[in-house]
Amino acid sequence: MFRAKLFSLAKVGLPCLCLVLVLASCGTGSGAVATVPPRVPQPEWMSNLSGFMSARPTYMIAVGSGNSRQVAEMDALRQLVMTFGTDVQVDTRLVESYREVIRSGVVASWGDTALDRTIVLGAGMDNLIGAEISDFWTDGRGNHHALAVMNKARAIQVYSEMLRANLEIIANLTDMSVAERNTIAGFSRYQFAAVVADMSVSYGVVLSVLGAPHHAQGLRRGDDFRRQAQEIVRTIPIGINVRNDRAGRIQNAFAGAFSEFGFRTGGTNPRYLLDVNVVVHPTDHAGANVFARMELTANLIDTQTLSVLLPYGFNLREGHRTQLEAENRAFLVAEQRIAGEYRNMLSNHLFQLVPRR
Repeated sequence: MFRAKLFSLAKVGLPCLCLVLVLASCGTGSGAVATVPPRVPQPEWMSNLSGFMSARPTYMIAVGSGNSRQVAEMDALRQLVMTFGTDVQVDTRLVESYREVIRSGVVASWGDTALDRTIVLGAGMDNLIGAEISDFWTDGRGNHHALAVMNKARAIQVYSEMLRANLEIIANLTDMSVAERNTIAGFSRYQFAAVVADMSVSYGVVLSVLGAPHHAQGLRRGDDFRRQAQEIVRTIPIGINVRNDRAGRIQNAFAGAFSEFGFRTGGTNPRYLLDVNVVVHPTDHAGANVFARMELTANLIDTQTLSVLLPYGFNLREGHRTQLEAENRAFLVAEQRIAGEYRNMLSNHLFQLVPRR
């Protein structure tokens, strides 16, 4: 008999913030069932799928196949996702950003959310909330088939609530004064608003396919907020102070890392200061070579709060036939490390930082 066992709203924890994997809870079994005898005759959803679907207009329906029950069920759920088109998919990096933010609990300060954290942290974009394996059939010859269904009315209710919550979060993230906006924290708020907006667009696609396109009207894409984030970056000067530099080599290396993200360096009384200290001294000899050791520390400081936003440092040892050339090689390797290592560290900091409200 046709059954549709959808998640209750209480379990989903409305309004939720992401498209949730329900593979673990929606399947009817987890292993292959090679010994299951064939069902004769075939169920209607196998022999007359179009008629079966026409008689049940309140459901989204898809059929999957495979060489085991588990594979067939997963395929059925994938087929159901495909009925919504590729626009429902979101970059996995954005999903990971979502997971990190939910795990930290920061997002709760930006909206009135009743998140089921366990469900959200298991989120991905391979399935749909409310999708359910309703039936299964095997022909007894190793061919397995599964029926996936989704109740449209319940799904519309769930996704519209998720969308409402996301729009509230975006509004709160971007509601700030000019002084708040033109800071690294303001930049991060717009960056996270972009992630939430991308997820919201995917919800809008689902709602449109389900027959509720009015929910998706006027949604802004994440790139709109990313462009605004870049505008913010261009207003933020970063001061760089390097002690014991050589011909500005270390300063230029750090300036290059910041400029890749659009920051200006220099200026008077900047809000943010990169305070760098370099110490180079001779060290042990080995054969004909002499060696120089460099110890470098660099702290990105908010001069208003005097807090260290991003600490960084390393030490290295380079050798050559003369002390001067050994030190020159130490500076060369330091420039290379800053260009790669510090740039990546700065990127991770900027794009994963989501301030508490």
